[in-house]
Amino acid sequence: MRYFVREDSIVRKIWGDADVILLIFAGGAAEFALNRAVDWLFFTGKLPADPIGRLFSTVKYAQEIVFMPYEKAVGSINRMRAIHGGVEKSRGSRIPDWAYRDVLYMLIDYSERAFQLLHRPLTAPEREEVFDTFRRVGEGMGIPELPQTYQEWKVDRQAHLDRDLVHSPFTDKLFTRYREELGNWRYGLLLQAQSLLVPEAVSSRLNLPNRPLLASMMWLYKVLERLQLRALTQRILLPTAYLQQIRELDKTLG
Repeated sequence: MRYFVREDSIVRKIWGDADVILLIFAGGAAEFALNRAVDWLFFTGKLPADPIGRLFSTVKYAQEIVFMPYEKAVGSINRMRAIHGGVEKSRGSRIPDWAYRDVLYMLIDYSERAFQLLHRPLTAPEREEVFDTFRRVGEGMGIPELPQTYQEWKVDRQAHLDRDLVHSPFTDKLFTRYREELGNWRYGLLLQAQSLLVPEAVSSRLNLPNRPLLASMMWLYKVLERLQLRALTQRILLPTAYLQQIRELDKTLG
């Protein structure tokens, strides 16, 4: 059977690991809040109203692309394209092409950063594979002017970071919603995780911890993983209401 992503791909390992996925979206939550096009998220109201629920709906599309047969994966990409088109029609304007690229670039970058933080650095071929997968997703979405190699992407990623980020009132509104949804101490953990993940261009625009305690505790996570106590870690760190949905994200690690 033909798949959009090969069954032995590193992309499946990354997007089949619930803990890595949560870190990807922790980094994305920070950068989303700074993006110059963040007002589009407030137009629909879905992300500010339910930021955690929005995470799970986004992951659902991503995992359909990564794990489903080719035709179903392409169908998911087409549905995403149609959803964004509907939002554009409702607002009477187009989401900028650079904003689409920003989101795609986030998925590439934080896939690499999150996997490295929890497990190991990606090899050069693995980085190329992550990039190629999301480049093909971007092409399916009709996003123009995508770089064709990982090295070209690195250059364009930095250009986007330098140009497209600003701390605005929307930034503060989103972080207020993150705190309200997570509670104070889990929100503190989110900030620490973000400080370990995000590029300098993001961290310099946010009040993230300079020396997060979480950095010195990563060894403990790896010990718990080896002892098969990931479920206990998730129960401690994440809101109980979402535990089942979080565990359903695990596709390859059990």
